[in-house]
Amino acid sequence: MTEDDIAAFLARERLPESFRTTLDRVCRPLAARAAGLRAARGRTVFVGLCGAQGSGKSTISEAVTAILCTQGLKAVTLSLDDFYLSREARAWLARKVHPLMAVRGPPGTHDVALACVVLDHLALPGVTPLPAFDKASDERRPQSAWREVEGPLDVVILEGWCVGARPQPRAELVDPVNGLERDEDPDGGWRRYVDRQLAGPYQALFERLDMLVLLAAPGFEVVRAWRTEQEHKLRARTEGGMDDDAVARFVAHYERLTRWILEEMPSRADWTIPLAADRTPGF
Repeated sequence: MTEDDIAAFLARERLPESFRTTLDRVCRPLAARAAGLRAARGRTVFVGLCGAQGSGKSTISEAVTAILCTQGLKAVTLSLDDFYLSREARAWLARKVHPLMAVRGPPGTHDVALACVVLDHLALPGVTPLPAFDKASDERRPQSAWREVEGPLDVVILEGWCVGARPQPRAELVDPVNGLERDEDPDGGWRRYVDRQLAGPYQALFERLDMLVLLAAPGFEVVRAWRTEQEHKLRARTEGGMDDDAVARFVAHYERLTRWILEEMPSRADWTIPLAADRTPGF
């Protein structure tokens, strides 16, 4: 990226000048790793970027994609969020499985089969439509609003809060981690279902990844603040969005797996990037 490209990116994403540090320490090295892997494999490579809510994974992914494109590679970022099930589908799960399944986010609330198909198509010649989810309305956008890309791609980045996650040992599911689990999932049925989904369909998706990168928050305690800030920005751009109390309840659905990822994933990720509370890389 040229200086003009960087300035335009910072302005478009409403980022502070301090993001240049992240560009230099994270985005450029990650782009170089992805490009090197593409050259070595001689095919489309899939990079998984995992990070807690509000950690900056979407912005980093877009920056890496932009860098790769300026180098003449065909690259695209996909968000696991864009594969959320519709409200109708989640309402069905809420009736048949557990009421907490109505809330998007945890494993079991994504169309994993669709995600697998899209990733596979991106490695082939031809046009691939990319699903999109509108968080303000909590609903998948109509297909007419989906963007399209021409394959085969060189690099595909799949970013998401639980990308690459593994299930917890069953014994660790017994005790609730917060008030939401204690009061609304007293018998553990919801968390066991989520864990089974993560152990099954989601692993089939994550097995497609050639590289796994973790943006490691300093602890779960900062995630609520990050997510609240994220929601404030969303409300500033749209008429929808959650208030702070709703954000706190929403984030509680993510707490168990976020804590588990921060404990378990660093030892096996291809690159773990520690983040400070202000999201700057801790190295």
